Amino acid sequence: MEPSNWLEETYDDDVRLGFRVREILVDKQSKFQRVQIVDTYAMGKVLALDGLFMTSEKDEFFYHEMIVHPAMTTLANPQKVLVIGGGDGGTIREICRYPQVQSVTMVEIDGDVIDACKTHLPSLGADAWNDPRLDLRVADGIAYVAEAPEATFDLIILDGSDPVGPAEGLFGTTFYENVKRVLKPDGVFVLQSESPTLMPKLFTEVQTTLRQIFEQVTPYFGPVPLYGGSIWSWTIAGDEHTPLNIRPERVELIQPTAKLYTPELHRSALTTPGYVKALLGT
Repeated sequence: MEPSNWLEETYDDDVRLGFRVREILVDKQSKFQRVQIVDTYAMGKVLALDGLFMTSEKDEFFYHEMIVHPAMTTLANPQKVLVIGGGDGGTIREICRYPQVQSVTMVEIDGDVIDACKTHLPSLGADAWNDPRLDLRVADGIAYVAEAPEATFDLIILDGSDPVGPAEGLFGTTFYENVKRVLKPDGVFVLQSESPTLMPKLFTEVQTTLRQIFEQVTPYFGPVPLYGGSIWSWTIAGDEHTPLNIRPERVELIQPTAKLYTPELHRSALTTPGYVKALLGT
């Protein structure tokens, strides 16, 4: 790829998104996937895995704040957190802003992603990589959850890519059942759940599967410019959790650093659009 060329992600036969590349910083085949970090004119440095855009310097906060703060500002006592994936470091950065968190276990299957992001996207993980509460494991998240003791974590966040390659098993019934087993009774599971606009079938399958396992499953929505310029979704699932019970003292902890998250945005994100209700038959 010449620097004047474009890095593109193809969603289907009819939808493609691309960014003009200034410089190629990383382009290697790891044990699991093709890892690319390129410097683009529009979005700064962009991480792509197997041709799928993961995050960018310019808009990463749209994703990372939304996958973390709606759960962390509503959970009663989030002390032990598990992150599956998240090799760019943005999710653990946001979790580590909360002093009541005692431990963050991060299980990322591809060490090459971590190394590349530490070198070329250092602002994403920032100081979290050196936080003494972080237990970083380069391992298979599916196997880790299958083997973990029952009722271990207050919060589990699946910060994974689309269900292809090494992430394919992270969207299945068996994995979700193991997640529930490893959660404490009042704990919650949060995951990115794709775009109901660009990927309605996959979005609906995730919701349907989760609702067979958890008592309360609530998708919430917001834009992520890197992801096709489309509305994106995350989902919070548990048996004893109210995602609208925002704790003001928790919000105060993150408000000085938050670029996107506010309580008002939190509440509006939990409002399900009409066309999504139609998809889900609700």
